[in-house]
Amino acid sequence: MQKKWLGAWQVAAVYVGTVIGAGFATGKEIVEFFTQYGAFGTIGIVISGGLFTWGGTRMMMMARALRASSYKQLNDYLFGKAASPIITLMMTIMVIGVTSVMLSGAGALFEEQVGLPKQMGIVITLSFILAVTLYDIKGLFAVNVLIVPMMLLFSFFLFGKMVIGEKWCNVSFFPHQSWRAFFSPLSYAAFNLAMAQTVLVPLATEAADERTVKWGAMLGGMLLTVILLSSHFVLLSFPHVLHYDIPMAEIIRTFFAYFYWFYLIVIYGEIFTSLVGGVFGLRRQFYSFSPFLFLSVLFITLYIISSFRYSSLLSFLYPLFGYISLLFLFLLAVRKIPQS
Repeated sequence: MQKKWLGAWQVAAVYVGTVIGAGFATGKEIVEFFTQYGAFGTIGIVISGGLFTWGGTRMMMMARALRASSYKQLNDYLFGKAASPIITLMMTIMVIGVTSVMLSGAGALFEEQVGLPKQMGIVITLSFILAVTLYDIKGLFAVNVLIVPMMLLFSFFLFGKMVIGEKWCNVSFFPHQSWRAFFSPLSYAAFNLAMAQTVLVPLATEAADERTVKWGAMLGGMLLTVILLSSHFVLLSFPHVLHYDIPMAEIIRTFFAYFYWFYLIVIYGEIFTSLVGGVFGLRRQFYSFSPFLFLSVLFITLYIISSFRYSSLLSFLYPLFGYISLLFLFLLAVRKIPQS
């Protein structure tokens, strides 16, 4: 039993680490999709969290039943073999785009907070990723099992300090409501589930047994919900949060200046887990290529795209990918899990 729970925790950690990235860690992503809508945003997080728990579990169980080794095989089942090549190409472009955003965010972190050139930060991060990918799935587990607990501790600590200080959850600063408040939970969950399939599909197939996959996916979805809610309530406590590109950093500077360097480590860890997940998923998709050729082409591509401004990439790519991913979420709901 203990071994099964350890396996489930590893699956959950990879799930959480893959979904959480630069936009999540900085608070910008949470503000854009939820916090700007105040109380409606809180309801949205609950809906989105439910979709993470249900959708992640369903996707992994479906992938395991199909014995899918890459997300293309899952797309073959969901979209049909005629449409699957087009969808898989689009999703591959999406994964490369999102991974480039993460890498750009890592470079921006080095430039703005550490004082090193952005390109140097990107090269250092790519070197770390190369070291982890040499260990394949063991490296993926090791990075997430190490970093995800740190994310959880940071999130709970910050929320606890806000509650004790009675400074949290002032929804009066966020009067803006619109149809997007109702659409955001679906778009956010669909986008992140579509991106996470690159990692979760091969992970589900290679896991020890079906129960480990199911428990891990459910635990991962619930942890994501808790982290989202705690971060959202902290962001609601800051009246000018809508005006900042990195609102969480401003909260740390204002209330917990002594905590700032640990926060930077957490941000980098969250970015890094998403980067490792993206590269791992792409490697499984293009397994027929030699590792050296694949990683060389991928790293050059990521380096070029990540040279663009981080905030510009985030603002343009994320909403676009969210809308594309809605079809994926719909088919995930209507397709039956095949009998394994």
